[in-house]
Amino acid sequence: MSSAYHDMTESERQVLEYLTKLDLDPIFQFPVFVYDDKNRPRVWTPDFYIPKLGMYVEVAGSRNFDYDYREKIYKKNGIPVIFIHFFKDKERWKNYFIVRMKEIEEARYEEVMKMVVLDKM
Repeated sequence: MSSAYHDMTESERQVLEYLTKLDLDPIFQFPVFVYDDKNRPRVWTPDFYIPKLGMYVEVAGSRNFDYDYREKIYKKNGIPVIFIHFFKDKERWKNYFIVRMKEIEEARYEEVMKMVVLDKM
């Protein structure tokens, strides 16, 4: 196991265990390129990347971090990120993850279908 895994918080470890149980093969702190609110290039490292889904997961383990800013920047850059606010609800976050994953996949499907329709015109 990489030394990076030893630096995980308890909530990150629990999310890792769940993602692994789902056979999603998450990668811990896989970097992603973004433009911030001032259009400056930045490299961020969300908690997990799920290659099978092309999605990232941020484990919001503390109230003391500006997750709203992060979410705004990810949206601006078109990067699908699921924020698990672990500190708010330690019981239902797994269900929330599944719901958000499905919503992201459905939105992608709708976009693809729009392209298919336009291509046939």
